[in-house]
Amino acid sequence: MTRKTYEASCHCGRVRIAVDIELEQPTFRCNCSICRRTRMWVAVAMSEGFRLLAGEEELTRYVFGPEKNEHFFCRHCGVRVFGVGNETPIGKMYGVNVGCLEGVSEEELSEIPITYVDGMHDRWDAAPEFHAHL
Repeated sequence: MTRKTYEASCHCGRVRIAVDIELEQPTFRCNCSICRRTRMWVAVAMSEGFRLLAGEEELTRYVFGPEKNEHFFCRHCGVRVFGVGNETPIGKMYGVNVGCLEGVSEEELSEIPITYVDGMHDRWDAAPEFHAHL
């Protein structure tokens, strides 16, 4: 496995991050209410591997339900570059939107392993019965 530094940005480019991740590791698609609606595709980064390079003042923070997780959107273009999981089985982590990564070819994207999780039913260790649409 190769940990690599990637940059990612929102559509308008105002929000920019750098993140150290291994794209050979599983990424996640979830059917919870927010991931399903925003089509979020998450690569996991730990705190030490995440850097906000630009646009902190351009972010809008959204929380709901038990407010354990924070969802950040660019207030200009609406793209969600990352979110923060504060209470996860691995501790605090950053969920980086794979679709926002720069310098990753279509071929490379097609080879990234995806794990489907049933967040709709709080079953994080199981795939939902239907997931082709995620």
